Amino acid sequence: MPRSVNVVAARRRRKKILRAARGYYGSRSKVFTIAKNTLEKGMQYAYRDRKVKKREFRALWIQRINAGTRLQGLSYSVFMGKLNAKSIGLNRKTLADLAMNNPEAFKAVVDAVK
Repeated sequence: MPRSVNVVAARRRRKKILRAARGYYGSRSKVFTIAKNTLEKGMQYAYRDRKVKKREFRALWIQRINAGTRLQGLSYSVFMGKLNAKSIGLNRKTLADLAMNNPEAFKAVVDAVK
């Protein structure tokens, strides 16, 4: 009995990977095996960096809040401690946006904490 091979499914699987690898350089977008390896590695980086992105943004927000509070004569740690003691529920993203784009409102928050 001849061997039965499901070519339709195999071709569909390969086409899906090669379509996802479009734009890669040279054989990374042409040769299935190399494209598959490159794509898997890229997806690993994407998964990891979705978490790293959150880390980096939090660090940026902290730097911006620190710069804004230093202009008002406080350090970041003292400001955040007093903010939590007064139970003002503003997160770091909002505070950083205020410090950058609306210094008067940020000054009002710092004065409310002092």
